[in-house]
Amino acid sequence: MRYRRTDLVDRAVGVLDEVGVDALSMRHLAADAGVQPSALYHHFANKQALLDAVADRILELGRRGTEIVTWESELRLICAELRDAMLAHRDGAVLISRVHALGGGAQEPERRMRDALLRAGAEEALARVGARTLLHFVLGHVGQEQARGAGAGSPGERDDFALGLGLVLEGLAVSVRGSGTATFAPRYSR
Repeated sequence: MRYRRTDLVDRAVGVLDEVGVDALSMRHLAADAGVQPSALYHHFANKQALLDAVADRILELGRRGTEIVTWESELRLICAELRDAMLAHRDGAVLISRVHALGGGAQEPERRMRDALLRAGAEEALARVGARTLLHFVLGHVGQEQARGAGAGSPGERDDFALGLGLVLEGLAVSVRGSGTATFAPRYSR
């Protein structure tokens, strides 16, 4: 049986949920799909390409269709989508963090955050750092939720996430309002 790339990626998401990110391999996916591992190399150059595709698919599955009115609401939605997408899958935060750090996949949320900040009037440096800060907040929060296992995604975790996200967004709002009048300069330096 021949599989399309999208079919294999969806199967790989299922394998991820069964065995976790460290056990997700070309060999494991091939066994699950009933094909030889060499057949997968037609679709994925290597394991990292497979992980990139799985991370992007998880993010795609987590997208919500909605009309956004303000840049703050857009950022809040992107962060909530990212959180929910990662929590929906075993080791979701580990996978997305690894793939994003290597620059292959999972780049869309940060790009969308940066674009929202630019539309709000932030200078390029503020938009870049603000987007990265939001991304790291979400990745770190969900990583800890998943590492703790029991209780992850509980109302208390959601409340903590919402409060922390609000704090970061409030700081960004102050910086965005100030970025039109002066060059963005971080207050912290090494």
